[in-house]
Amino acid sequence: MTTGIESKPIAPVRLRTVMAGALLAMVLAALDQNIVNTALPRIAGDLGGLAHLSWVVTAFMLTGTTTTPLYGKLSDLYGRRALFFVAILVFLAGSLLCGAAQSMGQLIGFRALQGLGAGGLLTLAQAAVGDVVSPRDRPRYQGLFTGTFALSSVAGPLLGGLITSALSWRWVFYVNLPVGLLALVMIALGLRPQPVSKVVRQIDYVGALLLAGVTASILMWLAWGGAEFDWVSWQSAGLLALTTVLFMLFLWRERAAPEPLIRLQLFRNQIYARGVAVSGMMSFAMLGSTVFLPLYFQLVLGMDPAVAGAMMLPQVAGMLLTSIVGGQVVARLGRNRPFLLAGIGLEAAALVSLAVFSYLAASPTIFLISMGILGLGMGMGMPNLTVAVQNAVAHRELGAATGAMTFIRSLGGAVGVAASGAVMSQRLSSIAAGSSIDLRTLAERGMQASVQLTEAQHAAISDAYRAALTGCFILSGAVMAVAFFLVLGLEEKTLRSQIEDAGTG
Repeated sequence: MTTGIESKPIAPVRLRTVMAGALLAMVLAALDQNIVNTALPRIAGDLGGLAHLSWVVTAFMLTGTTTTPLYGKLSDLYGRRALFFVAILVFLAGSLLCGAAQSMGQLIGFRALQGLGAGGLLTLAQAAVGDVVSPRDRPRYQGLFTGTFALSSVAGPLLGGLITSALSWRWVFYVNLPVGLLALVMIALGLRPQPVSKVVRQIDYVGALLLAGVTASILMWLAWGGAEFDWVSWQSAGLLALTTVLFMLFLWRERAAPEPLIRLQLFRNQIYARGVAVSGMMSFAMLGSTVFLPLYFQLVLGMDPAVAGAMMLPQVAGMLLTSIVGGQVVARLGRNRPFLLAGIGLEAAALVSLAVFSYLAASPTIFLISMGILGLGMGMGMPNLTVAVQNAVAHRELGAATGAMTFIRSLGGAVGVAASGAVMSQRLSSIAAGSSIDLRTLAERGMQASVQLTEAQHAAISDAYRAALTGCFILSGAVMAVAFFLVLGLEEKTLRSQIEDAGTG
């Protein structure tokens, strides 16, 4: 077995090179989750296929989410370096083909290919840090990842809009090529190749296919429910039944497989099990609550897109501050549970305050305060949770453990967006009947469409979105409250000072 683990302290220059490559990989994955969104109307205009436009996003999310555990497991067996090469090259090939797509069907297929590479970028970037940095020092580096992810997530829609306006939507994909090649060079220089074990290891491809089926069926249910069919219908029941059957088969396979994709015994470790669950809840709350905020700022508060995007900056600033500074403090103390509790508590409080402020139609300044508090909490919670999970397992299973956590985090985000979308759609449907307002146009064009509304129509839209956002924030706040109590009962384990010490479970 080989993982790329360093048997002695890594030289500072090589450590910085590895970190630079991993951070660039994080940028690629984080940007492409949302950089395409602002280009979707232009893509539909060029390629047609408006009815299938959502699959440009769903296909990427589906393959990216499904492959995260497989990348983690394979990297434990064959080394992080080799799998990094595969992930980046597949991602870049998908990006190149997406930019050259001549039909909506081609673009959806190439986005799925791109997602196959993206699935490894987030997992391997975080796992690679575990190969060269001890758990005691890891918080300061994980803080950099959190800050990078925050900047990329907020910059994605803005960058996508600028590139689409200045060049074309195709350059939204082509821009990945130089960044990806630079990341490839950094990883090649920083991570040393390790001798591959001569022992033949069996890969649980059957488990991977079953997990892909589970993910595909649940995401299709979330994507199509309420749109292609009613939530209460035979199609909905069929997809839920298929999800349940495939999930039970996956559990059976993982118990029987000689080399399981996800070793289920890991979940007997309470720190790991609770940490993975909380990571999914945090992603649910973060994406489920904030993905619709720019639309709220435009349609309810009357902001233009640029100002609406700038409203997210306090969240980014808060994440950068607490992830970097907090990481330094945790590394010195060797304890991260207090920071986890404080971070998740701040997130829950911020989401509740957003619910109150949206209900009261508060001024933008008040929203800035809540966004800042939300960012402060996320900056303390996200990196320390990753460190706690990695610290709780043996290094030989670091990749698989990180991959499983990344999978649950991605799935939690998808479910959060779908749940908030369902709340939003249900409330908005109440004003659609007997009205000339085109809600789909409003969602895609924001203020450009809303300025054509009468005062009464705009008031109706504002009331609907205000009520819908309040429901989204209440839902996310409740999920974060549950996450807080899970962390409250979490056993604290002192962060190890050595990379190779065995974890529990």
